[in-house]
Amino acid sequence: MSQSSCANLTSAQRRHVLTSALLAAGAAATLALPNSSRAATPGEDAPPLAQAPRALVFPPLSMQRLANGLELIVAQRPGLPLVTAQLLVRAGAEADPPLRPGVASMTSTLRAMGALRAGKRVDAATLARQAEALGGGLEVASSWGASSVGMTVATPQLPAALALLADVMRHPVLADDELARARAQALDGLRVTLSSPSEVASMALRRSYWGDTPHGRVITPATLQQLQRAELQAFQARWVRPDRAALVLVGDITAPQALALAQRVLGDWAAPAQAAPPTRLAAPAPIPESLVLIDMPGSGQSGVAVAAPFLSSSPADLPQRYAGLVAQAVLGGGYSARLNQEVRIKRGLSYGVSGGPESFAAGGMFSARAQTQHTTAAQVLQLLRAEIARLADAPPDATELAARQATLVGGFARQTETTGGLAGLLAGQWTQHRPMADLALHSPKLLAVTADQVQAFAQRYWRDQPLRAVVAGDLTAAGPSLGENEATTTLRLPVAELDLARDDLRQVGKR
Repeated sequence: MSQSSCANLTSAQRRHVLTSALLAAGAAATLALPNSSRAATPGEDAPPLAQAPRALVFPPLSMQRLANGLELIVAQRPGLPLVTAQLLVRAGAEADPPLRPGVASMTSTLRAMGALRAGKRVDAATLARQAEALGGGLEVASSWGASSVGMTVATPQLPAALALLADVMRHPVLADDELARARAQALDGLRVTLSSPSEVASMALRRSYWGDTPHGRVITPATLQQLQRAELQAFQARWVRPDRAALVLVGDITAPQALALAQRVLGDWAAPAQAAPPTRLAAPAPIPESLVLIDMPGSGQSGVAVAAPFLSSSPADLPQRYAGLVAQAVLGGGYSARLNQEVRIKRGLSYGVSGGPESFAAGGMFSARAQTQHTTAAQVLQLLRAEIARLADAPPDATELAARQATLVGGFARQTETTGGLAGLLAGQWTQHRPMADLALHSPKLLAVTADQVQAFAQRYWRDQPLRAVVAGDLTAAGPSLGENEATTTLRLPVAELDLARDDLRQVGKR
C-alpha cells in the first residue's frame, strides 16, 4: 500500500496495516534464519540447565580464649588476600535500662562518630578517612544480643584495622554534640517510620506480643529525646568488657597468626574486678487484647501484621529448631511460600508478605506482615491467620517441602560465599550461645526435616495458641467488617493516642 493511500485510512485501519506488516516481516525473518526450528541452546537463548547439587564445605574453625576472657573465633579461607574482622560484645537492645529503649543503639551509633586513639580525640570524619585509607569501611551495629564493630580489608592491613576497631569499641568519646546530631537524624527517620501504616503495625505488634519485656520495647520520639550522654557512658562502662566480647576473623589468616594479633591488640584489655552482669531473660507477656486496630485517617493503605509463638534459642528447644525453620519457611520463606501465594499470587491483595522468626533465650515469635488497600485489610488479616493455623492440618507435600528446604539451604550457602557473610554467621552463633560446629551440620539437618515434623511443630506452636494481630490504617475506609465478629478481644485507638512506650499501648489518661 502506498504512502498516499495510507494517509486516507483511519487511525484504526493504519494500526491494522502496521500490525499485519510487522507480523509478516517477523515471519519472513524467522523463515530466513538457518536452523530456526532447532531447540534453544541452554545458556545462550534459553536458561542454563540446573547443575547437580554441590556439597557445602565449611572451612575449619578455631576457637580460643585470651587470658582476659575474650573469645577468638577464626575461619581460615586462603586464596584471596582478604579478612573480615568483627569485634562483638554481648550487649544489645535487651540490655537497655528499663524504660530507656535506644541506649544500646545510640551508643553503637556514636562509636563511629568519635574515639580516643593514642590518647587523642579523633572525630567522625577522621575515623572514616582512617578506615578508607585501609581500603575498607567502618561498620557499627547493634541488634538483639550484641553490638559490633567490623571491617573487611586486605590481609596486610589487618593489624591496623583491628587496632582501629579496638579503639572504636573500647574508647568511644560519646560526645554531647555528636549525640545531638545523631538524635536529630534518628528523629527524622522515626517520623517517616511512624507515618507508614505497615511500620506502625509492626512496631505495635512487637509491643503487643512481647509486652513489657526487654524484647517488647521499641524506640519512640519521646525516648530518643530523653537520651543523655551519661546513660550512654554508663552502658559502655557496664557492658563493654573483654569477658563479654568476641573477635571473629574470617579469611586469609591462620589460627596462630590470629592469636598473636589478638594478643597484641586486645591482650591489654582488662576485665573489671566485679563479675559480668547477667542478661535479663523474659518470656513473652502479651497484652490482653489479641487484636489491635490503629486508626490512621488519610493513610494511603493499611498495614496488617500477625504474630504467632515460636521456639526459643535455649538448649531445651534445640531439637525442634530445624523443624521450626522449615515450618516458617513453608509459610513465609519467599515468593512462592504459602502466605505470599494466598495474599499476592492468588488474590492480588498486596505486593507481598514479609516476615520471619526470631528466637531468644526465653521465647520466640514468628511474624507476617503485608500492606494492602483499606477495604481488603479484613480479608488479608483473615488469610494470614488462617494460613498459619492451617499448617497444623495441611503439611507440605514432597514438592513443596523440597522447594522450601532448597530456599533455606541456598540462602545459607550464599551467605557462606563471602568472608563478611561467613563472619555474620559465626557472630550469630556466638550471640545465641550456639555451638560453632552446628554450622557445618545446618544444611544436612534442614534437608532431613520431614513433612510430619513440620506438621508436629505447627500443631505444637500454632494450632491452639492465640495469634496476635495489628491493623493500622484508615479504619473508616476499611469498613465495618474489620474487627466485627472477633472471637478475641479488640483494642481500637486513634494513632494520636498510641503510645508504644507503654505496655497497654495507650497514652496516659486514655482508656
